[in-house]
Amino acid sequence: MDSPELKIASMPGIRSPFRIKPVVVPVRPYCWAGWLVGWLLTGIMACQPSETTSVRHPETADALPYYNTPDFTPIWLTDSGEVNRRITHRIAPFAFRNQANAVVSQATVANKIYVANFFFTACPGICPKMATLLKTVQDTFSHEPRVLLLSFSVTPWLDSVPRLRRYADRRGILPNKWHLLTGQRGRIYDLARRSYFAEEAIGFSRDSTEFLHTEHLILVDQNRRIRGGYNGTQALEVDKLIGDMRVLLATWSGQVTTRE
Repeated sequence: MDSPELKIASMPGIRSPFRIKPVVVPVRPYCWAGWLVGWLLTGIMACQPSETTSVRHPETADALPYYNTPDFTPIWLTDSGEVNRRITHRIAPFAFRNQANAVVSQATVANKIYVANFFFTACPGICPKMATLLKTVQDTFSHEPRVLLLSFSVTPWLDSVPRLRRYADRRGILPNKWHLLTGQRGRIYDLARRSYFAEEAIGFSRDSTEFLHTEHLILVDQNRRIRGGYNGTQALEVDKLIGDMRVLLATWSGQVTTRE
């Protein structure tokens, strides 16, 4: 008895850039079903992305995004003219006392990149973990003069200069690398929510009567622009922060714009 013939053509509903001609393939009655299943599986596997395929923004290889709004929508720009036109948000000027009772202000961080976060010394929850992970950032960049860390107390009425000094001593905090800051509550809270977007959009309109508590770390470049936000309680996030800081340092031309 003659073997049945299986006709294979283009599958309906699938467009292809190649024109496929119908072919006639003689098959044995007992194996045609297995042959068809194998052919379909081969086609499906061919449509899957390769293990080495990745989707990356074209600028991620040599730059970081900018963040202009409290919803942290990334804006990718490399042209300096476009950056100056489109990125209008900058960290507002500030002045607070650190653990050595020295004034830390915008002049302290001028021409530097830095990480900002918000904590309090009596915090039993997320703050100790953030401090431990931030210590790895400090140690990684301990010999890099262009990097600083700023930690603003959210209970400045309790975190006096002597108390901050004791906290710094216990944590192995380097006084010229990592500044623990205290000052007027309203000014710290306003700076956190409106300049650093520390609580993202949900906290942008809150006032200083509402307690501030956040695990966010904010990366700021030498032009006082936000370049990243990270969960300070997650080691992988802090690793990403360190990597992004290296990118900023590697691509930084040293030019600083002064437009307010």
